[in-house]
Amino acid sequence: MQLTDEEKRMLDGEYGEVVRKSLKILVALGEIYGAERMLKIKNVHSPGVSYRVAGDAGLNFVKDASREGRFTIPVTLNTIGIDSERWEELEYHFPRCFALKQIELLDAYQKMGAIATYTCAPYLTGNIPAMGEHIAWGESSAVAYVNSVVGARTNREGGPSALAAAVTGRVPEYGFHLEENRKGKYLIRVDMELKTDKDYAVLGYFAGRIAGRDVPVFEGIKWRPTLENLKALSAAIASSGAVALYHIVGVTPEAPTADAVIGKQEPIIFGRKEYREVVEKFTINGDVDFVVIGCPHCSIVEIGKVARLLEGKKVKAEFWVCTARQTKVLADKMGLTEIIEKAGARIICDTCPVLAPTSTKGYKKLLTNSGKLAHYAPGLWNLKTGLLEIEECVDAAIKGYWSGKA
Repeated sequence: MQLTDEEKRMLDGEYGEVVRKSLKILVALGEIYGAERMLKIKNVHSPGVSYRVAGDAGLNFVKDASREGRFTIPVTLNTIGIDSERWEELEYHFPRCFALKQIELLDAYQKMGAIATYTCAPYLTGNIPAMGEHIAWGESSAVAYVNSVVGARTNREGGPSALAAAVTGRVPEYGFHLEENRKGKYLIRVDMELKTDKDYAVLGYFAGRIAGRDVPVFEGIKWRPTLENLKALSAAIASSGAVALYHIVGVTPEAPTADAVIGKQEPIIFGRKEYREVVEKFTINGDVDFVVIGCPHCSIVEIGKVARLLEGKKVKAEFWVCTARQTKVLADKMGLTEIIEKAGARIICDTCPVLAPTSTKGYKKLLTNSGKLAHYAPGLWNLKTGLLEIEECVDAAIKGYWSGKA
């Protein structure tokens, strides 16, 4: 790789051992993927912050780095394994021994200068790069969102590479940082009207299984999707596949036309038949143990919808509404938190069932509006999962069972 004089000094140890080791990691990555140079970046969203993912090896890695190293650019932190303010109150869900390790890991990140966002949707809490900006983000759903909807440029970073990027302000130029890798490979024609977050999650799940790590392009979406629609699509498409970038013709910024991103090719059809096939995979009936909204974390609009549906009612199933703490502050001010928790549901901040130590609680059936959670929960905890609309999830939580009809 061709390094600048400053990067050579980093590699020679002139800026300290942590900087030297960090640039060495990035150079090794660049050489593996054929990068010719480093790119300067302006922000990082760091994954691997949950102790459930990092474990003792990750904890020790970050603690060692924090003794000397400091972040040189803004760094937001991904979802962690506990609600950082309520874990003692909810110790059944967040065991003390786990929580103390998690806090130790957070202390190390914050010593280096991280911003304590603890969310998988940093674009809802102020980390919004510009179109074309080179960044280093982890968290699969956030990567798909920021590449596709915002038009910023990042690969799917892991914890160590994100930390190295945050210390040096550099990433190797390969993958989705290069224009030629941002073109579409699969053209998917949407042959039905999409109205809800679930519709977009189902489309994402379908497309992810086809595209794998490549770039799908959607055409035929008639109505401009909402932020929540695109959040649901990004989460599902990055879960059933490993999609880091998609385009929607006439909607996302790099796809004003199909010719701009993929050209002429025979489309794959997504219609009623394909929709039903995905929905049938995530269909359950009967008693429900656990209902979760907010994977990725809820927007204030979603929390408002849940509050309106729960007002004056009581839930029978365990019901989590997961969100960033910054969003909960808004919910508190608007009286939404009080309505939701008076109904027996909980607003859980900073974490989600994917990254919390939920596996020992004995749940058997989970309902969610998230294609991501519906996909991962069976493998993580041997749970049966159902993918529903928010309204249906709330109805099932109130009744304690789901019959297939709200």
